[in-house]
Parts: sequence; structure tokens; C-alpha cells
Amino acid sequence: MEGRREMPGYGFNFQWLYSTRTAPAGPDERALDAIASWGFDFVRLPTDYRLWSVGGDPMRPDETVLQLIDDVLHACRTRGLHLSLNLHRAPGYIITGWETEPYNLWADEPAQDAFVAVWTRFAERYRGVPGTALSFDLVNEPPALGLRGFTRAAHEAVIRRTVAAVQAVHPDRPIVIDGLDGGNLAMPELADLPVTQSVRGYQPMSVSHYRAPWWPGHTGLPAPSYPVRYEGRWWDRDGLREFYTPWRSLEAAGVPVHVGEFGCYELTPDDVARAWFADLLAVFAEFGWGCALWEFEGPFGLIGHRRPGATFEKRDGYLVDVALLELLRGART
Repeated sequence: MEGRREMPGYGFNFQWLYSTRTAPAGPDERALDAIASWGFDFVRLPTDYRLWSVGGDPMRPDETVLQLIDDVLHACRTRGLHLSLNLHRAPGYIITGWETEPYNLWADEPAQDAFVAVWTRFAERYRGVPGTALSFDLVNEPPALGLRGFTRAAHEAVIRRTVAAVQAVHPDRPIVIDGLDGGNLAMPELADLPVTQSVRGYQPMSVSHYRAPWWPGHTGLPAPSYPVRYEGRWWDRDGLREFYTPWRSLEAAGVPVHVGEFGCYELTPDDVARAWFADLLAVFAEFGWGCALWEFEGPFGLIGHRRPGATFEKRDGYLVDVALLELLRGART
């Protein structure tokens, strides 16, 4: 379809500008060296707009923090890594803690104006950066339909306005839009836009989020197993294929699909996690979809998780889950 830009796509999410709970940070160049040497080409950078907003006002940017994003972009470009810049917390919306935002992105004009202004500013700032190096992932994981009055129509209006504003500055900037309901629902109503649609790889949640304390569904779950029956569906490789059918229909209509996040929390036993990862990544490879693990380092990571039974080896200065690394490397197409 005219104007579409395919992204490269195999890599990791990094949390250097993820939350106000930690100080904003520039790139960890050792980590970028490692993933580049292991054959990956993609970095997703989820960010919190408050980190570069003076006094929490997204219309008043803090140049010292924006410079850190410049530094991440430069570090990625020098290693041949594509940077996908994401608003994990946008003016008026975040998937967890939405009630703490003063406005509603999907209903309130001040939040929508700020959201468009943020992305217009980034479009202007990076006007000279080629699309092969940088994409804009507009907002992380819009909510479930009906939550606080959220509708497809409200989402569509915000996304169309923002895409038009970015393209007015940089017509060829690759743009990514995350699926609804936490990245799970495809958006055929936006199939005409020259954007990539981004899905998630967390189903079944009984495997990927076992005992994850921020997820309300974690309580009362039995010890995880895979394959498994969960929420009335049988989840195995065929079940995963079936789950992604709406996204395959988008592809058939010419819409690129990418998996912006997937991963497994550290309290799932490693043998269960590996069996699930093997099927999930085989499905992604079969579809030719790029994917970015949440996260490089941490409880979902390639490094630093505590899944019972996992084996770690020293690679480029890191203790790495070697079985997961090989699964990730094998999924590249």
C-alpha cells in the first residue's frame, strides 16, 4: 500500500525512560553492543512523557531529558539498530494507573492537543532521521472497549489526527499503532492508514503473568502449565495461530504487523516458559513477524529473571538465559 514503511523488527524493550520511579537515563551502550553482536536489530524505548515535561506540563519540554532520547537514537544508529520511540505513558493515558492522569486522552481536548503536540515536536526534532533508523509508536496498549467510555471511534479520531500531524512534518516517518485492549485487538477501521499495527505476545496470561502482582487476574491461578486450557480456550501452537487470525486478516489487507511486546514473568517455571516461548516464537516466525521481548534485563528479561530451573551462561559480560537467547535468535526470518 502506498506510503507504508516496513520496519526491521527483532530485539528488546529498554526501560531507560520508562517511569518517574527512576531517574531518566541515556543508553546503556554495553547492552546495545551485546544485542547487536547477537544479531538483533530493533530497540523499543517506552517512555513516560512526565520525564521531559517541566512541572508535568507536556507543552513545556525539558531539553536536558530530550537530549537523552537523542543519545539513545545516536547509539542505536551507530550500531545499525532501529529505534522505535513509544509513549508508554501519554498525556491522558497509561494502561495501569490511568486514573492518576488529570485528563482522558480519548475524551478530553487538552490531553489530545498535548498528545499531538508531543508527536509533532518529535517529528520536527528528528525530521532528518531516515525511517530505517526511527519509528514512532504512538501510545502503548490502548484500553479495553467500554472502559471509562472508551470506543473504537474515539481511538480512531485521536490516531488519525496524530498520524496526519506527524506526516505533515515528515511524510515518510514510520508510525506504529498498538492494538486495543492492551494490544490484543486488531484495528481494521484503521487499515487504510500507512502505519504498522502492533500486537502483543502475552496469551495465555496464566503462563506469561503467573503471580504478577500488578495484574488483577493473577490471584487464584493454579500452578502454570503449557499447553493449557485458559478462559475457555485451549492454548497450544494451533491455539496461538487462531488467536492471531484477526491480525493475519489485517496483513492480507496490506497492513504490516509487528509484536511490540511479549514475554514471561519470572515466577513461571522455566520448563513451562520455554515450551510456551517455543510455540509462540515459532508462530511469529511462520508469520514473518518481527518481535521485541519485554524486556532485556529484569523479571521478564533475557537477563536477570529468576524463573525456577533456568540456566544462565556468561555472554559479553552478562549472565544470559541461553535457552531463551537461542529461541529468540531462531525466530528471526
